[in-house]
Amino acid sequence: MAPGPLEGIGVIEVGNFMAAPFCAMQLADLGADVVKVENPDGGDLTRLSGPFLDGESSPFVRLNRNKRSLALDLKSERGKDVFRKLAREADVIVENLRPGTMAQLGIDYPKLAAENPRLIYVAASGWGQDGPYAQRPGLDIMAQGMSGLMSITGPEGGGGPVKIGVPMTDLACALYGALAAVAALHARERTGKGQFIDVCLFEAGVSFAIWEAGRYFATGEVPRPLGSAHQTSAPYQALRAEDGWFTVGANSQKLWESFCDVLGLPQLKSDPRFLKNHLRHQNRRELIPIVEEVTSRDRAAAWVTKIQAAGIPCGLIQTYDQVFNDPHLAARRFFPEAPHSKLGNVKQIASPMRLSETPARISRAGPLLGEHTAEVLAGIGYSQQDIDALAEAGVVRIGP
Repeated sequence: MAPGPLEGIGVIEVGNFMAAPFCAMQLADLGADVVKVENPDGGDLTRLSGPFLDGESSPFVRLNRNKRSLALDLKSERGKDVFRKLAREADVIVENLRPGTMAQLGIDYPKLAAENPRLIYVAASGWGQDGPYAQRPGLDIMAQGMSGLMSITGPEGGGGPVKIGVPMTDLACALYGALAAVAALHARERTGKGQFIDVCLFEAGVSFAIWEAGRYFATGEVPRPLGSAHQTSAPYQALRAEDGWFTVGANSQKLWESFCDVLGLPQLKSDPRFLKNHLRHQNRRELIPIVEEVTSRDRAAAWVTKIQAAGIPCGLIQTYDQVFNDPHLAARRFFPEAPHSKLGNVKQIASPMRLSETPARISRAGPLLGEHTAEVLAGIGYSQQDIDALAEAGVVRIGP
């Protein structure tokens, strides 16, 4: 396999759960050498998340692939010395501790950059490094709620708060962090200097409000939940079938007219309520029952076949057992296996980034705690005697 685009880039990750680990995983998939620094006493808290395979967290071995684990006590002076030595040779640090924590430890960006001016430092947090919310604890559900995402998620007409099913602000913050790190590496080629990157869950969540900002800043209207419906187009939502649901997106005049023909409702094309897209959206409450009176007479798969044949975007609503066995994803080899030193081959979700000349890679599943401690320390000049002494003092943990 060709070297990844970030081959030769050294990354240190100090993180728990999602934002920093997912950010560093993107960099690792692209070829960076990621050293995951973990507390020797238990490591990343994701290791406690089930289900477990032979004692190992199934989510952990997928979220932390392509990384090396260094079990290091950052509260000890000798541990901090090890970290500073590691940071002197690193290109990127990614962390998601509460703002100020790394400064309290004496290993924050200003101190590390004084010894390594080329260092790029990504700090992911709930609310950002400054501002009145900075010191609040911040988890994905708080960011989803505060960012407005939960205010527009769920069934139309209310029914209680509903969050997006995946930790969207955590994941988006991580992706922004990875993109910013790659941008900073490119900028460093011109300037020779690294920089500090501040990304947070809250702003990542707010950044998705493209349609909502367009509406509010233009009209003052406060967006509300629309169920599966689109903010500006109709029909663009899930529709009821005889045996379940399917999605359709007839979001242009041509597609709308073709959709009417497939449904056997050509009269809707000339109905004054539905002549234009904005009218169809405005009159959705009248339109959708008419459509579903027809779609509920046949199975979802049958409708998808008919509608796709007419060139109209549509699809089934799949459960994850269907997703993980989807023939299209199988043909694109989207669920490769990666070796794990204890579990054997572990199925992974591939990187969606498909580069033709420098492809993303998956070389190993998430590591055991401290699995690479001795290897990492030897790589920055520690002798075996030094490593043994650090392990005996509890500064590091040597994995099995």
